[in-house]
Amino acid sequence: MLILLGAIFALHIIGIILLLVATIDNAWWMTDTMSTDIWARWIKVNNVWNYTDLPQGSHYPEDYLQAVQATSVLACIFSILGIFVFVAQLFTLSKGNRFTISGIFQFVASLCIMVAAAIYTDRFHLQENNGWYGHSFILAWIAFALTFISSITYFVLRKKTA
Repeated sequence: MLILLGAIFALHIIGIILLLVATIDNAWWMTDTMSTDIWARWIKVNNVWNYTDLPQGSHYPEDYLQAVQATSVLACIFSILGIFVFVAQLFTLSKGNRFTISGIFQFVASLCIMVAAAIYTDRFHLQENNGWYGHSFILAWIAFALTFISSITYFVLRKKTA
């Protein structure tokens, strides 16, 4: 059981790291001379990357952008809270009640990052043919899968008595 708890803890930490990288790093949409994330845009001029604000208008509707930003940050917060609750529940709750709250936090984190990535997919860069989704966007979807698996594992582990 100790090895299982260690593996779940490691899965949770990996999920947190992926969520943080996906939220912070600047590679949600890329071209050869541009890198865009949910916070800003970097444009390469004379082999130097220059920080610029995201463009205004129909390519970047502000309400959708704020929804992506908020749900990405919330996913990080819920997942980090979930790891603290996981450790606290190991020592405070009886065996039948453990891991429920951790599972709920992880499930909410997985829903938040899924909503962020889904909105970004549906609302941004639809008319652009010369770019590709960057590694942060891909990490967001991988983080969704890991946090969802982690939440299911917590709910299954709640039933264990050993």
